[in-house]
Amino acid sequence: MAQEVKYTEDNIKSLEWYEHIRLRPGMYIGKLGDGTTADDGIYVLLKEIMDNSIDEFVMGNGKNVEIVIKDGTVTVRDYGRGIPLGKVIDCVSKINTGGKYDSRAFKKSVGLNGVGTKAVNALSSFFRVESFREGEMKAAEFGKGEITQDFKIAKSTEKNGTLMSFIPDESIFVNYQYRSQHIERLLWNYCYLNAGLTIIFNGQKFKSENGLRDLLAANMTEDPLYNAIHLKSDDIEVAITHTNSYGEEYYSFVNGQYTTQGGTHQAAFREAYVKVIRDFFKKDYEAVDVRSGIVAAVAIKVIEPVFESQTKTKLGSNEIEPNGKSVKAFILEFLQKELDNFLHRNPEIAQSLLKKILQSERERKELAGIAKLARERAKKSNLHNKKLRDCKVHYADKSDLANATTLFITEGDSASGSITISRNVQTQAVFSLKGKPLNTYGLTKKVVYENEEFNLLQAALDIEDGLDSLRYNNVVIATDADVDGMHIRLLMITFFLQFFPDLVKSGHLYVLSTPLFRVRNKKETIYCYSDLERQHAIQKLGNKPEITRFKGLGEISPDEFKFFIGDNIRLEPVVITKDIHIKDILEFYMGKNTPDRQDFIIRNLRVEKDEIVEKKEIETEPETE
Repeated sequence: MAQEVKYTEDNIKSLEWYEHIRLRPGMYIGKLGDGTTADDGIYVLLKEIMDNSIDEFVMGNGKNVEIVIKDGTVTVRDYGRGIPLGKVIDCVSKINTGGKYDSRAFKKSVGLNGVGTKAVNALSSFFRVESFREGEMKAAEFGKGEITQDFKIAKSTEKNGTLMSFIPDESIFVNYQYRSQHIERLLWNYCYLNAGLTIIFNGQKFKSENGLRDLLAANMTEDPLYNAIHLKSDDIEVAITHTNSYGEEYYSFVNGQYTTQGGTHQAAFREAYVKVIRDFFKKDYEAVDVRSGIVAAVAIKVIEPVFESQTKTKLGSNEIEPNGKSVKAFILEFLQKELDNFLHRNPEIAQSLLKKILQSERERKELAGIAKLARERAKKSNLHNKKLRDCKVHYADKSDLANATTLFITEGDSASGSITISRNVQTQAVFSLKGKPLNTYGLTKKVVYENEEFNLLQAALDIEDGLDSLRYNNVVIATDADVDGMHIRLLMITFFLQFFPDLVKSGHLYVLSTPLFRVRNKKETIYCYSDLERQHAIQKLGNKPEITRFKGLGEISPDEFKFFIGDNIRLEPVVITKDIHIKDILEFYMGKNTPDRQDFIIRNLRVEKDEIVEKKEIETEPETE
């Protein structure tokens, strides 16, 4: 018989503000992470401090922000008005305290919840705030949210503004490391959205003269079909162009916040753009043809925005301001006037748009019959059930990390079998490849339907008409860490870049990292993902431990796999940076063999030596990639 649990006054607990943040950090900053991906918690901490400095700039106070990250310590100095000295401690340590509740001071701010800086304070092992106002300063220091030093107001020769320093708590952010590429993208976005703002990061200057037009130019990975359309008005700015790529690519912002998951403003822009184009050409083109290949940025300002999560990655507001015009009507009205006028004044760009629409329409109609036959063929042979072991839950908002869903793309029956047995059937699915897939570089989308595996994979992901119906948060390529596995990995990345580049650019594509070695003795087992980790494990365990080299995923037992694809999963994101031109890189690596590629392979040839302990001797085996 189960023991009765008493429920009394002693069961009721009250937590300090910082205790609650530290107990449930995901509620405040999303996922924790170690700095590998741009939405990891350490970048959210930086962003929360930066948002306050940007809000000061937007209000006309201070044109420069200085950031230094050194030895794990982050320092941000702005030259705004500075926090009122008598409220410095309250603003960084009392929930629901801040100037942003007063719309007279911060009309269109991101940080409306009074939590951001407090979350940084609570999740830092060291936090210091300094405010400078009219020749005086106030400073305070904290450790994990608790105040450790309360300095008296003193005289100062510093310019007005605020300086905040923090060190992320390593007990929460384990083995974290700031990566400059993620920080630089964050800072560039601030500059694109705030013309005239200068950010200095570790001595490097960030400044934009042309706003969202600069953003498109910096992030384009293919040549545009025409010079970007750039339109601005009060509370809205858009930039639009097209490429010959498939899919759609958007950068959307609200009050300076990069809404990576879109929201009501992005949906409204997509709908309004189609309507204006149809009206301009006086023809009811299919929306998919109008938007095919579009690359666009849209930024709006909203009074008291409502986001769907604390990390503010998706706008939920339906109105521009309380009791005001809807987001949908506001964006449509703007485009109906400004975009229509632009196209009438620039007939050459209008013709480029029309040519792209007609090209997309022709290709879609050519594919329609092939796609129908492919779907019927797959349905008749019931191939979906043979290739896909589906999960029970499908795509979840990325802010709901507990229910994020994953599709593992594996090679061969043994690997797919191990993952299938080990996976979480609620949120993890497996798609099994048979041998090496086709090199799709230079082929048309017709091959997606004619090739059985690609057609079934597209159907499993449900991305035939774009990412709106994508069934999984993460698409993970899981191949052996050998030459054949690397080749399959490259072929799959080529497939997605060729036909579904927006899947990659939206941060959905990953590569699964699995251990290369198992080093163990009678007391401990260490899994190693590199030769360096193996060497450290040997040193730690000593006395010639048993070393196993995993040659393929099929050699990893289901019990071990459960460890590798569970809480300890290591995923390497496939990232397309602004300096990578997709067409050029695919042509170089996946096109016809050339002397340049042969020279590249020879220059970068790497020989790895695997150490295998057998009969008290070390035997080496060279492997070439």
